[in-house]
Amino acid sequence: MDTSTYINIHNLSRACNECQLQDLCLPLGLSRGDIERLDQIVNRRKPLQRGASLFRQGDRFQALYAVRSGSIKSYATTNSGEEQINAFHLPGEILGLDAIGSGIHPESSVAMETTSICELPFDRLHTLAHEVDGLQRQLLRIMSRELNSDEQFMRLLANRSAEERLASFLLNLASRFELRGYSGQAFNLSMSRSDIGNYLGLAVETVSRLFTRFQQEGLIEVDRKAITLVDRSRMSGLCNLSATASAGEPRHG
Repeated sequence: MDTSTYINIHNLSRACNECQLQDLCLPLGLSRGDIERLDQIVNRRKPLQRGASLFRQGDRFQALYAVRSGSIKSYATTNSGEEQINAFHLPGEILGLDAIGSGIHPESSVAMETTSICELPFDRLHTLAHEVDGLQRQLLRIMSRELNSDEQFMRLLANRSAEERLASFLLNLASRFELRGYSGQAFNLSMSRSDIGNYLGLAVETVSRLFTRFQQEGLIEVDRKAITLVDRSRMSGLCNLSATASAGEPRHG
């Protein structure tokens, strides 16, 4: 089962004020009337299938995108043609903020599984934000959250061993799933071992070896893409974190 099945597929056409993710997304803090105004500009696109692009590096910026179900990976392509994964996005998270300044997307975003998206045309969103004070504040809050969480996670990984990086990554995912009302103990990884290694700066062989080692040591249980954190406290201790892993919205990783 992929993460897209955690949300009832029949509810994907629901309005913003009925969405179970609104406390993580733009409607947070808005009145019901303002949420209805926001809902009028949202385009609920046909679900993306695994491997389908949401946008590509170099595309003209036209909209922000909120993940409604499923998951997205964002990556930049270097001059030598290599891909560097910068983020994994879960339901309730916003994509496209890094393109507002230049008007060009600096990276590509691709669905890792069947993924539903809410598209917010930026011109219309910008106009509405000037009319709805709460929406403008929420946009700024989300942008600040993205900057802070990116910096916090990169500091977390700096000068860390391979095992500390993978443990931190799994704990980060667990915290983000919990924020969305899912289990923080048992969840599926929609990203491949290769993607995880790319993101963490580790060889795929190292990632696979560490998954095996963590399982042998009783830290996790692995069944293909299904992961269970058997001893979250010990994993937190491995990377010198508190047992709760993070108090705020963690980075997209």
